[in-house]
Amino acid sequence: MENYLSIMDYSKLQDLTTQVRRDILRMVHKVKSGHPGGSLGCAEFLVVLYSKIMKLKNNFDMNGHGEDLFFLSNGHISPVMYSVLARTGYFPLEELSTFRLLNSRLQGHPTTHEELPGIRIASGSLGQGMSVAIGAALSKKLNNDNNLIFSLHGDGEMQEGQNWEAIMYAAAKKIDNIIATIDLNGQQIDGSTKDVLDIGDLGSKLEAFKWKVIQIKKGNDIKSVIDGMELAKSYTGQGKPVCVILNTVMGNGVDFMMHTHAWHGKAPNDQQLESALLQNPETLGDF
Repeated sequence: MENYLSIMDYSKLQDLTTQVRRDILRMVHKVKSGHPGGSLGCAEFLVVLYSKIMKLKNNFDMNGHGEDLFFLSNGHISPVMYSVLARTGYFPLEELSTFRLLNSRLQGHPTTHEELPGIRIASGSLGQGMSVAIGAALSKKLNNDNNLIFSLHGDGEMQEGQNWEAIMYAAAKKIDNIIATIDLNGQQIDGSTKDVLDIGDLGSKLEAFKWKVIQIKKGNDIKSVIDGMELAKSYTGQGKPVCVILNTVMGNGVDFMMHTHAWHGKAPNDQQLESALLQNPETLGDF
């Protein structure tokens, strides 16, 4: 599928992605806790989603009628979510410096009682986001709202049984206004997904459950993500829910964090932060 992404647009999206990586690293380092690995791996996806793919209103409201909605199921990668929301205008950039602090709106896992713009569900209890997203998609249909629901899930998260009940339900009820993306990086907190609990061929499983499946082989390439997500959108409204298998690298953009579960939930020390930031030069200004 051809996508006419201009060089200028590509450059801006790449700059934003690099800056989001810096935000993630600095947020986690500051409080010496958080989850940098999966956050870094999903930077391109969330930048593209909020900058190019979703149809959004200027002012956030919890109702979300008349716009596309996104639900983060693997809530531990909140650093990338918060950075993208701040960088796209949902709340002040300076607020990123309050990540994981007491009384902050930016808790380790997103919550709703702080009323942070852009956050519609408390997430992080893995396996629940699919049910929520499908419920929201059904609500859109009942309200004659033609906008779409997007969601993101970890591959290790797919070991949870609740996902598969929801997946079966969505296909049976022909909920075709949802695009659920699975971050396939092959890593989880205790090791590789293959070693902990092999999830097998997720694409074939979803197809067996009567979903339309799109593969994005280069999930850390901006153009590939745009093309893949536009293709996924083209399959909505055809009687099947849509799933995107997004192949990413955990810790992408920081050489010593890549391809390992070791940085799933570990903060860099001062020297490691300096090295990581040198690999991701400042583009838009730090918070």
